[in-house]
Amino acid sequence: MNEQGMSQNGWIESPEHNADGNSLSVLDAKITDMFPGVTVRKDLVNKVKGNALVPSYVLEFLLSAYATNTDQASIESGVDRVRAILANNYVHREEANLIQSKIREKGSHRIIDRVQVVLNGKTDLYEATFSNLGISQVIVDPSLVKAYPKLLVTGIWCMCQIGYAYSGDPREVPWQLLQLKPVQMSRDDRENYMQQRSQFTDSEWIDLLMQSIGFNPDLFSDRAKLLHLVRMVPFVERNYNLVELGPKGTGKSHIYSEFSPHGMLISGGEVTVAKLFVNNSNGRLGLVGYWDTVAFDEFAGKAKKAGRDLVDIMKNYMANKSFSRGVETFQGEASMAFVGNTSHNVPYMLKNSDLFEELPKQYHDPAFLDRIHFYLPGWEFEQIRSEMFTSGFGFVVDYLAEILHNLRDADYSDRFEKYFELSSTLSTRDKDGIKKTFSGLMKLIYPDGNATPEQMEPLLRCAIEGRKRVKDQLCRIDSTMEEVEFTYKRASDGEVVAVQTLEELDYPRLYWRGRVVEDEGETESPVASDAVAIAGAITNDGGGASVSEEANTLPATQQETSTLTPVERLAAKADGKQRELVENQRGITYFGLFGPYLAGARKIVVEDAYVRKPYQLRNLAEFLETVLRCKNPDEDVAVHLVTGHNEPEFVDAQVNGLDELVSTFSQLGVSLTYEFRDTLHDRSIITDTGWQILPGRGLDIFQKFIDGDWLNPLLRHQQLRRVKECKVTYRRIDEK
Repeated sequence: MNEQGMSQNGWIESPEHNADGNSLSVLDAKITDMFPGVTVRKDLVNKVKGNALVPSYVLEFLLSAYATNTDQASIESGVDRVRAILANNYVHREEANLIQSKIREKGSHRIIDRVQVVLNGKTDLYEATFSNLGISQVIVDPSLVKAYPKLLVTGIWCMCQIGYAYSGDPREVPWQLLQLKPVQMSRDDRENYMQQRSQFTDSEWIDLLMQSIGFNPDLFSDRAKLLHLVRMVPFVERNYNLVELGPKGTGKSHIYSEFSPHGMLISGGEVTVAKLFVNNSNGRLGLVGYWDTVAFDEFAGKAKKAGRDLVDIMKNYMANKSFSRGVETFQGEASMAFVGNTSHNVPYMLKNSDLFEELPKQYHDPAFLDRIHFYLPGWEFEQIRSEMFTSGFGFVVDYLAEILHNLRDADYSDRFEKYFELSSTLSTRDKDGIKKTFSGLMKLIYPDGNATPEQMEPLLRCAIEGRKRVKDQLCRIDSTMEEVEFTYKRASDGEVVAVQTLEELDYPRLYWRGRVVEDEGETESPVASDAVAIAGAITNDGGGASVSEEANTLPATQQETSTLTPVERLAAKADGKQRELVENQRGITYFGLFGPYLAGARKIVVEDAYVRKPYQLRNLAEFLETVLRCKNPDEDVAVHLVTGHNEPEFVDAQVNGLDELVSTFSQLGVSLTYEFRDTLHDRSIITDTGWQILPGRGLDIFQKFIDGDWLNPLLRHQQLRRVKECKVTYRRIDEK
């Protein structure tokens, strides 16, 4: 097979390359220039798919041949050509009789179908079954079976030339397999792939991978992108065990069914020992002997049952990469991914059970769960929306899948050990899980294995967090499980860094049940306490709730004995400690970050260069609401904003929005003024009470969400939003 596919037989021809990158983004232009012939515009798949129940990699195989050009006319022509191929050659089940008739009348016909082969022991012949065409017992040449052994397992998508020759003997099948080609790459392009990787920055490369799996990277945070890449680790790392549990509609199973011809997605209730491992009756290997990744869809469900023998063999395989049936021991390299839906949210699970609560009883077993290398938090993935899909260019799926398949030979699990040392308290399985995840992420982002300590550290932290999520839940389930320290030490400065999960940060009291958790004076977890505070954020007259309402959240005894006013009590909470916000963390509000430092202030100066776009004006409005909550009702506060004004497309809307805020809040006791300074870069908030706040991202700490939907609670409750990674520093001005 050449770069364009099966051109030698006339099915797929190499089109002339006539690139026109004028309308492309900078990244898309770079992608198509660095990887000609193996990239495709990702939105074209849905345009050509129609009602064809065919995997994306099959469609991209065709699109890579006919629609690789970047000028619109050539793309439209290529899309029309692919549509014609699907119309003429793809077999719909309901049209099976029509296609059979066409083959008979023409003598032969080209089809696209899923083909499975079995060995007929009575005739000593290999026989193929065509899933959609509905024909079987078609004789297959043994050389094809030898070249493509997956034909013998669950079958693979192929392009075939089917002939018809009726001999008059009713015992003979008239169908003939004249030609067969699986829809997948056969060449190893790793050398060129790694060479071209060096032409991309880290962020560009990650965005390229995101576009390759179909998503618009602009709509995802850095952490969200990294978690999406973790879903790909089973394809690039041998014998990797991943669990992802979360809400419906987040795309958990999509990547295992559509992303790679080397992956197999099966229903969790359909698997048997014979299908998964080996069939004792004929000695034939099961799925783990042929596929890179075996994913179990709909794995969760307490009512589901699994045989004890299946679970025991799975445990042995997940730990030792081998399994025994009868007297013989077999080896396998397939990774396993277990994906399923949760019925409850995270705080409910933490309060009442554990994060594995949805698993069937047979799998809710410490011995089984301890073999999981990474628990992917499905609740951090947003539900898939149409705007999340990209119209940019990405790798043709079967090309990238073949690269990842061949990278399974590499091992980068020890690359970090020169720069970082894992805690000695970690068990062998803890370290194994961390190293395998790290190795997989390295292969995805730094396929040549070369990265700086600064580039490696985020990958190591992610790997540790995923294993920590497993181990912490195991300690809940099994009281005999020994707790360990999920820390690492930097060789450069000797600092020991502790890794925490987001659930631990968001719900410390629930996460560590039965422990005394330092909560810095809060009566509940951050989310719970902020929920109480925000309940009275806006009064009926449109003003902010006074801090006296906030005082009502204190225990009655403290309220009675305190001689401080509510404003003074709030100001007393200002301790000057730096706050570090973790990517994707929840429970953070302006009131929690700024309230104690704004309390009692009569003049506030906000310097933030980026209060221009609609969502940034919303941030300012919410900051002014926070000021309302931090002042006495009978006092006025002057807020002066210094910001930039050099984005022409937002100039008018920016001025109109600021003027509207001036008018609205002047009636509520907050006098807003503003000025423009386009040379402004630093961000700060200064009060006349002597505090200087240095928020690393200014007011823009929240990740993007759909803020035009009034039904979305994130619009009204900051504590429900996820934040961007940043630091907030507090200091007295006289210490400056």
